Amino acid sequence: MHNQSGFSLLELLLVSLVASVLATVGVPAFRDLLLDARMVAQVNRLVHGVHLARQEAEKHGADVALCRSTDGSSCNHAQPWQSGFIVFVNRDRDDPPQVDAGEAVLQTTAAWPGGVISTNREAFIFRPYGKRSVNGTINLCDRRGPDAAKSVIVSYTGRPRATRADTTSNQLRCPS
Repeated sequence: MHNQSGFSLLELLLVSLVASVLATVGVPAFRDLLLDARMVAQVNRLVHGVHLARQEAEKHGADVALCRSTDGSSCNHAQPWQSGFIVFVNRDRDDPPQVDAGEAVLQTTAAWPGGVISTNREAFIFRPYGKRSVNGTINLCDRRGPDAAKSVIVSYTGRPRATRADTTSNQLRCPS
């Protein structure tokens, strides 16, 4: 007679039970971790765009705009901000800003399909030599709602800061 190696039915059921409990606990936590990472990445893209626009305004001695864009080469003010945005040198200072011949696009950011971006500005204009820039607030929401929402607040000097509250320290609002 040979000894049979393997698992008993009881051992197999016990391992299955432990695996299902771990999966039940772990999957929602992993989903939130993934959504947090995507939110932070989008906030970082916006903050980087603001820093780039501010720096390039000084470098070029001209206005630099951050505006919504679906194609990465022109402003599209009718589309939502989550459709993407660009940073470009707005030499002719048109309002609302539009990319014209000879105006370089400095950064292109693709759409963010995982959330909604709302702002109180049509576009953000950064001016050279410490002149007053356009200030405003950019709110980012994903499917988790206001509890996970973040905001990028741009001061009148063009400096951004990321926060989880609005300018009056209240919880952010997300569109329904």
